[in-house]
Amino acid sequence: MTDTLVFIWRGETVSLANIPATRTLLQLLREDLNHSATKEGCNEGDCGACTVVLGEKQGQAIRYSAVNSCIRLAHSIHGLALWTAADLADVDGAPHPVQQALQQCHASQCGFCTPGFAMSLFGMYQTHVLKDQPVTRALAQETLSGNLCRCTGYRPILDAAQHMASLPKMVMDETILLQQLELLTQVNKGTEADILYNSPESLDALLLARATQPKAQIVAGCTDVGLWINKLHMDFAQVLDVSRVAELRLIEAQATHTQIGAAVTLTDAFAALASERPQLRGFFNRFAGLPVRNSGTLGGNIANGSPIGDSMPLLIALRATVVLASVRGQRELPLEALYTGYRKNVMAADEVLAYVRVPHPQANEHVQAYKVSKRFEDDISAVCLAVNLQVVDGQVTQASIGAGGMAATPVRAVQTEAALINQPWTQATVATAMDVLKAEFAPISDMRASAAYRREVLGNLLHRFWLETSGQGACQLHTIDFDAAMPMPGVAA
Repeated sequence: MTDTLVFIWRGETVSLANIPATRTLLQLLREDLNHSATKEGCNEGDCGACTVVLGEKQGQAIRYSAVNSCIRLAHSIHGLALWTAADLADVDGAPHPVQQALQQCHASQCGFCTPGFAMSLFGMYQTHVLKDQPVTRALAQETLSGNLCRCTGYRPILDAAQHMASLPKMVMDETILLQQLELLTQVNKGTEADILYNSPESLDALLLARATQPKAQIVAGCTDVGLWINKLHMDFAQVLDVSRVAELRLIEAQATHTQIGAAVTLTDAFAALASERPQLRGFFNRFAGLPVRNSGTLGGNIANGSPIGDSMPLLIALRATVVLASVRGQRELPLEALYTGYRKNVMAADEVLAYVRVPHPQANEHVQAYKVSKRFEDDISAVCLAVNLQVVDGQVTQASIGAGGMAATPVRAVQTEAALINQPWTQATVATAMDVLKAEFAPISDMRASAAYRREVLGNLLHRFWLETSGQGACQLHTIDFDAAMPMPGVAA
């Protein structure tokens, strides 16, 4: 038994009691509320059939985010507004432009995945179309990167994404909704949550809860813990949700670095990083799919410690540090020093990862990150390499390199860095460094790639970095990025 869950749905305030702490939003919809419009597909945040849209009050506006309901805990939507595929039509029954576009462009065949596509498009409609922002093919593809279709084909769905902008607009009156959401911020979740599902709103409250509940499972966007619940059938007596902690939701530009709170979503964290280093935007867009980035947090990805987590190699290359906090105080350490083994770290039982600090770009800095995976989007890396070099007068003065998929943890390639520093930035230097890089790690073979493939690709990615930074782009070598040619994940060749 746990405290009351309150949210806005279909213009009404919904209040539900006795929702278990590990109940997912999809379970709440389909099993508790008998709502079948939201589909269950993979149940791991990969196919997008379960996509819903959440609305959160931010100032005097509402932010709309498409998320995977199958790996989102039900209690995480306390105080938010919810839309599903059955909620798009107007009150008089007139179809929404999203629905009209899907129908007019023949963008549905079996229809199972269509509700998820519709909700991702609804999120784009609210955040782009209603603001008169052009819907390009690239934007449509990014928006639908977390949705898979196995029978219709992606061309008509992408057509629908662009076509809906040409239809008469359907504008939602947000005045009443803003008032409803404001009232929900005043709802007390009760003392029961302190035992089963605790979602503190201040850092002090979070640290006190962590000290008194050291065995509670910490969650933020729940994009990985949700898999533990659905696939491993894990249950937790206590859940500590950090996603509402005000201090951890801030992005602050400081003198030497950008400080990103651990509860900042990947969408917002990547946008902040890309504002300083625009060349990384393509890499960020390949992190899972948009619904996962809308829920998952940068701090959660780091604390999770997966050896194939894409953000860590880049942050290592950027020389990022993490701040660990407890009731005893704070300590700061390089990100790569956080890990001690496979999904293990140095955090004490009463500590939480509070902040990520990323240094600002430096003069003569060259930064790039590369991801190799079987699908272009919505997939896990086989190999990830991030390189950050400072080159002055043709000589490497500083180097930091992060790698993923090469060891039990995300790692820094210190031997390769040593082979580059104080050396001329030439093909001969790179050739030597490539050999060092391929020998520096002992990766495993698994379902994604063999150890030999990983080593070879890692070296080749360093060579690609040299070609790009020396003005010899891949196009001059007449190479083809076959992944980039795929318009959407899952398309048959």
